[in-house]
Amino acid sequence: MRVMEQLCEKIEKGKLHMTLLDPDDQTPEAAAELSAGAVSAGTDAIMLGGSTGVTQELLDATVAAIKSRVQIPVILFPTEAKAISLKADAIYFMSLLNSRNPKFLLGEQMKAAALIKKSGLEPISMGYIIVEPGMRAGMVGEAELIRRDDVRSAVGYSVAGELLGMKLIYLEAGSGAPEPVPVKLISGVSQAIDIPLIVGGGIRTPEQAAEAVKAGADIIVTGTVVEEEGISERFRQIVSAVKK
Repeated sequence: MRVMEQLCEKIEKGKLHMTLLDPDDQTPEAAAELSAGAVSAGTDAIMLGGSTGVTQELLDATVAAIKSRVQIPVILFPTEAKAISLKADAIYFMSLLNSRNPKFLLGEQMKAAALIKKSGLEPISMGYIIVEPGMRAGMVGEAELIRRDDVRSAVGYSVAGELLGMKLIYLEAGSGAPEPVPVKLISGVSQAIDIPLIVGGGIRTPEQAAEAVKAGADIIVTGTVVEEEGISERFRQIVSAVKK
């Protein structure tokens, strides 16, 4: 079964949690150990991405190490066209919908499209939308950040992504954000689209995860907590809050 089919099948039964790891932040062996711990806590997939300029060798080694330890999908979350490992199960083929730079709308995607199609790596089309404060993701992606009270723009971009044929919408506050995406934005987007909604950035507590899920998020992404604490009790509580 394809990764997207697996995710949709699981979403029909409940909410999902994904663990985001940056290949540049630890050795492949350490990433594999973290992934195994995340699986034991109940995470549903490992996302790999974050740093620009990560080497192909390191990315391939990290994917291989993780896949040797876990059975859940390993999904690439690329920052640039060259951040691709054919060893992964899938790749978010994403467009940063609120970027001011065409490079992040379609330019980087164009560079990798033929390779991905030939390789057999499963592309999962995704509309990526960055909300204030955006952090480094907003700066690198040259995003015209969605204001935290601007439900109309968040809905507009999300519905546009859906109508363009994208299979997922991702609302992102930015890795390490002091606050997550506002509940009002999540609720507005969730009610407006008929495809799964991912929410990430700034979710540091079980309460924040639970609020995002209650507002309509289908998938919650946790990265910074793992980066700072590893597979801690707080991480386990976040996953548990998503699953409830």
